[in-house]
Amino acid sequence: MQQKDYLKQVFDHLQDGIIIFDKERTILAINPSAEKLTGWHLGGAVPYCSFCQTREVPPGEERCYLVAKREVPYFLSSMPTYEGHYIDVEMSTAVMYENEEQHQQEVLLVLKDMTVKKKEEEARISKLLLHKTLEAQENEHKRLAQELHDSVGQSLYSISVGLQAIQAQIDRDEAFKSYMGEIVHELDKVVNDVKLYSLQLRPHSLDQLGLVPTISNLIHNLNKTHAANIRFIQNMDSLRLKPLLEINLYRVTQEALHNALKYSKADEIEVFLSWEDEGLTLAVRDRGVGFSREAIQEGLGLKHMEERVSHMNGQLTIHSILGEGTEIIVTVQEREGFDSDPRSFG
Repeated sequence: MQQKDYLKQVFDHLQDGIIIFDKERTILAINPSAEKLTGWHLGGAVPYCSFCQTREVPPGEERCYLVAKREVPYFLSSMPTYEGHYIDVEMSTAVMYENEEQHQQEVLLVLKDMTVKKKEEEARISKLLLHKTLEAQENEHKRLAQELHDSVGQSLYSISVGLQAIQAQIDRDEAFKSYMGEIVHELDKVVNDVKLYSLQLRPHSLDQLGLVPTISNLIHNLNKTHAANIRFIQNMDSLRLKPLLEINLYRVTQEALHNALKYSKADEIEVFLSWEDEGLTLAVRDRGVGFSREAIQEGLGLKHMEERVSHMNGQLTIHSILGEGTEIIVTVQEREGFDSDPRSFG
């Protein structure tokens, strides 16, 4: 294939828009990508971009900023289409031919569509905002949990001890003694509720002991209050993770177990947490009724788990077969999530 044929192939198939226009801004050549991007056509006029339309132009200078400032390698602006709307593009120009005596000039204009890049940037910012929101939320949960434990919980405990001491001194009035017993019983319920709320906000063991003991404690408590048998299998023990990674893995485990206990009707549930060479894996499996993902929109807390996993830059996989059960798998490959050498645990 001759060189001109190669250039023709490049011109026709390049994803960037290529336009050649003259001094009157009449389009002399335009490739398919530029036509699709702008709606411009051969023989039409190249309009000025949104910046050039309004910029102050010194006397004798070309209004087109890229033509006037030839040293500028590229320029970001919005370019009007013939349909009347604007598209965000990266533009660059080069003078292809110039004859000052005949006042002729041909300019190459290259347009790169920035729409996809702009959407990617918006998605990045949205993910960053979610990251900061979840981080702020967990910090607030931590503060409230500490306040409940240190202040409210301790005060209620002191009151309970005081009432029990008073109750021990009451022997004669059986009615009053019974009434005091009811008060102590009700106060014990409040103390337990405060402990439960503190645990739900953020378990103290997560900061003090780490992810494995906290999940173990969660499963221990659930086994005491539910008929299903939950087993925990792990190979991490003393390995500590970064706080935000630990809380997100804990929340996903908590949500997955809540869903399994509420919806699966399973007799057995297994939680796996392991570190291998390829990274960290969390899996929650039940042998319950299963569900159809198509029939579930935002239910079962799946959206919540997806946000948490995205927050960890991980991957969430959900397998569910009607009548056979559900498997929720989270994988995280980012090594920087670990505070210690993963080879040191065991």
